[in-house]
Amino acid sequence: METRVEELRYKEVISVSDGSRLGYVGDMELDLADGRITTLIIPGRRRLFGLLGREADRRVPWDSVRRFGDDIILVEAAPAGVLPEG
Repeated sequence: METRVEELRYKEVISVSDGSRLGYVGDMELDLADGRITTLIIPGRRRLFGLLGREADRRVPWDSVRRFGDDIILVEAAPAGVLPEG
């Protein structure tokens, strides 16, 4: 299966550990020296329709990605195991 980096933004990230929905890919970190993706960044959820800001972004290491589907990305990291941004 071939995909573009832009198309990753439309894929939902789901944890295979407990089936929780982590959100959609918003951004990613790249290692320019090696030319590879190192981290998927999932924007935090809005609080009270965005009036109270957002939760912290979640960072999923590329090593946690287990499988790509047509519209989802399965990751091994549980919500508690996903690294918050910071």
